[in-house]
Amino acid sequence: MRVIMDNEQANREKMAQACANTLDTDFFSALCEPVRVELIRVLIVKGLSDIQTLAKEFSQDRSVISRHLKVLQNAGIVSANKVGRHQYFQLNGQSILEQLSSITNVLEEIIPMCCPPQSDDF
Repeated sequence: MRVIMDNEQANREKMAQACANTLDTDFFSALCEPVRVELIRVLIVKGLSDIQTLAKEFSQDRSVISRHLKVLQNAGIVSANKVGRHQYFQLNGQSILEQLSSITNVLEEIIPMCCPPQSDDF
């Protein structure tokens, strides 16, 4: 069995904090609602769309779809642009990629330290 030394413990705590800071709860919470995931699918299919166009795809009231879009926007998954009286929504691909890339980068550093390959003498 491996004993963790003080400096390694400090490094583990530092990496754990980096992981916690990177795992954006708004981002993941936004993806936990089936209607929001379906909104993402619809935006992939339709591209830039206003609320009226998006709401036609759902049984929920337009105001409910609007609230879901706001959650996705706050999480950086969707961006919105106002043109005249209409607000248009689209996926924010760059933000999504940056978020997932940050998570991947932190995990690539953490996994070798906290999850070494299993051995038979464990």
